[in-house]
Amino acid sequence: MTPPSFDSSAAARAANLARRALAPLARPVLWTSKSEQGFRYGRRLPWPNGASPAAPAAPEPNPLEAYFDANTEGPGIWKFRHYFDIYHRHFAKFVGREVNVVEIGIYSGGSLGMWKSYFGPGCHVYGVDIQEACRAYEGGGVSVFIGDQADPAFWADFRRQVPNVDIVIDDGGHLVDQQIATLEAMLPHIRPGGVYMCEDVGGIHNRFQAYVGGLARNLASSFDATSFNQVVHSIHHYPFTIVIEKPAGSVGRFEEGLHGTEWQPFLDG
Repeated sequence: MTPPSFDSSAAARAANLARRALAPLARPVLWTSKSEQGFRYGRRLPWPNGASPAAPAAPEPNPLEAYFDANTEGPGIWKFRHYFDIYHRHFAKFVGREVNVVEIGIYSGGSLGMWKSYFGPGCHVYGVDIQEACRAYEGGGVSVFIGDQADPAFWADFRRQVPNVDIVIDDGGHLVDQQIATLEAMLPHIRPGGVYMCEDVGGIHNRFQAYVGGLARNLASSFDATSFNQVVHSIHHYPFTIVIEKPAGSVGRFEEGLHGTEWQPFLDG
């Protein structure tokens, strides 16, 4: 697969949209009207019966972030803090289940233990790194593979040895050729309902983002699900990271539904 061709007119429209979205941030905010907090048109309105609104419930602590914050000694973990919400959003469905996780980029080994703690006793982590020293982290539900993630032969051997994979986290070399080789080798290998995540994808002209954007065009290419729809359920772009989810089962035709008896005449005739 090759990256999509560059569309200068689309890029210009996107840049204009970004400028318009950022424009309000450049103006000072003198007052924010929030009717749901008892404000309207800059004047405070009384709450019924003199009651005050209940304070919103405190959010549940993110177990991955809590683990990270508590990890003040031992094997190091290096992550953007906003990743923990992304992990929890896409990985929570696997907690407490049997799950096979592949993490590319072991470095100092701390995240291997984080995944084990988060998913529970049914988790097996397969760490991949190019540095031989990372074999030291093998054991206790962690297997270590040493090899080059840009090498298709390495991944072919990996797939033979690890037939079942649910999650792939690419935090490896961060070079575009490495990321593309890993995605092409491992996305079809992930089990239905599984998740692929590539971290540290930065830069407005990043070629891997363009590559994944080209893939996304296939999501809605037909009302009849294509072979691509059997492999990719959705693609999510976050700051510095991309998540691809696989469908949990076979996808057929995308069906529309009409419910109700009263319709505006806009489409009549």
